[in-house]
Amino acid sequence: MIIIPAIDIKDGKCVRLAQGDFDRVTIYADNPLDIALTWVQQGAELIHIVDLDGSVAGLPRNANIILEIAKKINIPIQVGGGIRDMETIEFYLSNGVSHVILGTAALQDEKIIQDAGKTFPGKIILGIDALEGKVAIRGWTQKTEQNVVDLARRYENNSIKAIVYTDIKRDGMGTGVNIEATKELAKAVSIPVIASGGVATIADIEKLLAIDDCEIYGVIIGRALYTGAISLEEAIKESRKVS
Repeated sequence: MIIIPAIDIKDGKCVRLAQGDFDRVTIYADNPLDIALTWVQQGAELIHIVDLDGSVAGLPRNANIILEIAKKINIPIQVGGGIRDMETIEFYLSNGVSHVILGTAALQDEKIIQDAGKTFPGKIILGIDALEGKVAIRGWTQKTEQNVVDLARRYENNSIKAIVYTDIKRDGMGTGVNIEATKELAKAVSIPVIASGGVATIADIEKLLAIDDCEIYGVIIGRALYTGAISLEEAIKESRKVS
């Protein structure tokens, strides 16, 4: 299981939100590149970056910062937030971004996921953000009646690299990963699942690793790394105990 540190960008700064609430923002660094370099130094193999402003606007708002990170670090980055057309997908992938994450687009435009998967096989990640099992879109500001598993199954045969599954209620709250919901999704689809939202301690990593009836591809860690509740080096070490 791969450990993936998160960098959320709002107004050009590295921040964390509580439960996706744009009014509950904590700023952790003025320069997201500095944070990216820190994670690389501590052994990260992949970094998860979200353009929060872009997720609400529906188009990139912090692309210059993201591309600078892609240029300056020597590990892959996966990027989400405001990516809702082929032009934006191609823009990021042709400028050093390894994978792009499509969220709102998956619910509103099925064809773009199909086209993107066909044009860029293995480069597209599906971002599914959920409130009580239902998909939320537009930077988590709009809840729908779409079931998580049903949405994921729709894209089984579209060369999707992975699904980032986020429990919004737990995100940024340090209340622990939603193990059951994450496991349910991973068992329901053949697409690899990345857990996200609520990672609080090393115990959460241990619980994900202990799942024995399906495999969790990776886990994204945000606030717990920034507060020091989890050491990235320790999390990576733990993740390698089980192969």
